[in-house]
Amino acid sequence: MLDLIAMKKLTPGLLLLFMLAGCANYGTPKNIEIPDPREAEIYSLYDWRKAHSDNDIRFILTFSGGGTRAAALSYGVMQELRETNINYEGRPQRLLDEVDYISSVSGGSFTSAYYGLHGDGIFESYEEEFLKFNLQKHLALRALNPFLWFSKNGRTESAIKYYQKFLFHDATFADMIRPDRPMIIINTSDLAYGIRFSFIQEYFDLLCSELSAYPVADAVAASSAVPVLFNPVVVANYDTCSDMQLLGTTRLHSTAEMYGGQNLPVLLSQLETYGQKDKRKFVHFVDGGITDNLGLRAVSDILAISGGPELVIERNEKPPRHVVVLMVNAATETNEDMDLSNKEPSAFGVVGAVTNLQLSRYDTDSMLLNREVVEKWATELSTPEQAVKTHFINVSIQKIKHPEALEFFNAIPTSFALRDEQVDKLIEVGRKLLRDDPGFQQLLVDLNNE
Repeated sequence: MLDLIAMKKLTPGLLLLFMLAGCANYGTPKNIEIPDPREAEIYSLYDWRKAHSDNDIRFILTFSGGGTRAAALSYGVMQELRETNINYEGRPQRLLDEVDYISSVSGGSFTSAYYGLHGDGIFESYEEEFLKFNLQKHLALRALNPFLWFSKNGRTESAIKYYQKFLFHDATFADMIRPDRPMIIINTSDLAYGIRFSFIQEYFDLLCSELSAYPVADAVAASSAVPVLFNPVVVANYDTCSDMQLLGTTRLHSTAEMYGGQNLPVLLSQLETYGQKDKRKFVHFVDGGITDNLGLRAVSDILAISGGPELVIERNEKPPRHVVVLMVNAATETNEDMDLSNKEPSAFGVVGAVTNLQLSRYDTDSMLLNREVVEKWATELSTPEQAVKTHFINVSIQKIKHPEALEFFNAIPTSFALRDEQVDKLIEVGRKLLRDDPGFQQLLVDLNNE
């Protein structure tokens, strides 16, 4: 998410222009209705899992929010995965090719979506087209154009047009149904109800809508639409479904206590609000970092929604031998100087400090919850003959040991306008943090010895 410090740097006049642009009407919802979700071309967890059920390694990447800082850090991790070769059961391969899912929010969603569409092409053009492009300047210049002040399209639509033309080239989710690439799970926040919403067909079923026809650019914009600075992305909640089972609700309720603790029933009750078609005709999506800044809670939800261990056992699928969760966390610690003075802190300083504290605590809870769910999932699938081994790897800026280097990265703002030097150093440190991580080193030992 963009931080409040970045907002403080806006001049009053420019901020007013942003606010005026924010008063523009929302664009027409771009999601199309279908008479029955079962008739949709599927970009679903269930079908993806069925196609990859024989994988020995279940590899999940999560990319946090944090503007271009998050996008660059996650890109560096992907570079390192590409350059890391393993020799699993006598078969040489790149570790990047073992990734099954990427769950992302906000700034991290640019990297995940770009890779989902371009594959290895990301290593040729992503830096120029996004990481080192001053998106904030581009949008600010549009805001200064008087001919656009009263356009029906707000700042978000301007951003979407850029994403469509230069990053995603009018692609839809159907273009990401690729057997040679991971499933990309872009996450956003339902502004009215505070619900984590993932761009997968299981969630779009609730809207009686087809995800495969939905533009990737709009999903990324929804995942990164910071309230106030960007207007929400709006989708329609159609009422044309008949006999719809909400994400296998019956099965999920029966396994909620075992696999989701108290969180899964809450998730179900939230998702079922989309069935109130008379009250929820439209849904307003904003920054995914508000409800899940690490993309981790979406992983816990996904494991439950896809059926949990019971479905693997029921379908007599081969359990994976390794479950890997690699989290890329671009969160920084703001060094506020309020304690150097007895003056009353500014409103921005107070809100920023409270927000950072809340996110830090919530992120810690997310990591604990995710580990608990994944380990329980692995335990249920383990047998006396073969245990399912879990690997948790946390690539975080806060793990940088050198004080001066940590200070440098903590000073990088959450924005979409970084200096080239900052981008280069983020990519480099992402690679180094992964390479030096003890959990990652152990993973390589385990995989190369099988």
